[in-house]
Amino acid sequence: MRVIHHPILGDLPEVRQVKIWVDGKEIAARKGEPIAAAIAANGTKIHRYTTRREEPRGVFCGIGQCTDCVMVVNGVPNVRTCITPVTEGMTVETQHGAGRGGR
Repeated sequence: MRVIHHPILGDLPEVRQVKIWVDGKEIAARKGEPIAAAIAANGTKIHRYTTRREEPRGVFCGIGQCTDCVMVVNGVPNVRTCITPVTEGMTVETQHGAGRGGR
C-alpha cells in the first residue's frame, strides 16, 4: 500500500524499520512516519468507533485538525495518529467511544 516510486516526488527514502503492535498484531513501520500511515500501509482503515452509534471512523483531514483518526496509543486515548510519529514497540489500539479512562 506504500508508494515506493513516485513519478514526481521520486523514490521513498530508506529509513529504519521498527515494530509496533496494532490491536495485538505486530506490524512493521518506518521509524518517524505518522502512525496513520503505518497502519494504512498494513491494511487498517478504521481507527475508532463513535460514542453514540459505534460508527467507524478513519483518517479524514490528515493534518491533526479533526478527531477522526484518534486511537489509544500506549494506553493514552484520543491520540491523533495522523500527526503522531511511530516509535519502536508502541502499542496502538482501535478506540471505542472516548477511549479507556475517557468515558
